[in-house]
Amino acid sequence: MNSTDHKQTVLAEILALAPVVPVVIVDELAHAVPMARALVAGGIRSIEVTLRTPVALDAIRAIAAEVEGAVVGVGTVLDAAQLEAARQAGARFAVSPGVSPKLLDAADASALPLLPGVATAGEAMSLLERGYKHLKLFPAVPVGGAKLLAAWASPLPQIRFCPTGGISLASAPDFLALPNVACVGGSWLTPKDKLQAGDWAGIELLAREAAALR
Repeated sequence: MNSTDHKQTVLAEILALAPVVPVVIVDELAHAVPMARALVAGGIRSIEVTLRTPVALDAIRAIAAEVEGAVVGVGTVLDAAQLEAARQAGARFAVSPGVSPKLLDAADASALPLLPGVATAGEAMSLLERGYKHLKLFPAVPVGGAKLLAAWASPLPQIRFCPTGGISLASAPDFLALPNVACVGGSWLTPKDKLQAGDWAGIELLAREAAALR
């Protein structure tokens, strides 16, 4: 089993942990650990912390060190430096909104499994040629949503997707019913108002609803 195959196997196990991977923006470092503990308590173990705030890497480091049961990943990875910084911080997987040749080369050299973003069948085919069988459809709803993935299921049966972008608790079942969807990504589990208020019980409840989708 080569390195890409091994990393794809690891990624498949992570994506199978729950029907939803929360896509989290952490503005305040103090929120990271209690938020992650609430998600895990609600049955959501894999957590994508996006690199959209100055404290994101510290948040990943804190969750990796302090939250038992959490499998923390890094989102919005754009280049090799971010990939390596996230690996050093303790991230277990990485997610990118799209791909570039340099990022793919960095991912080949890294121990961190990458879930790369695609929006077209051509992009999916190019990644399949490089051994990627788990991809993120992004932005899922604007590019065609569940209907697009249903159309891809027959010609691209080797690929499983984690669609992200515009998905809600109400629309997630439409995606999860498809044979080529491993899970969905969603930001609704950690809304900004609940994070700001420290409403960890509310976030745990949202996690329980998401975990029950499958």
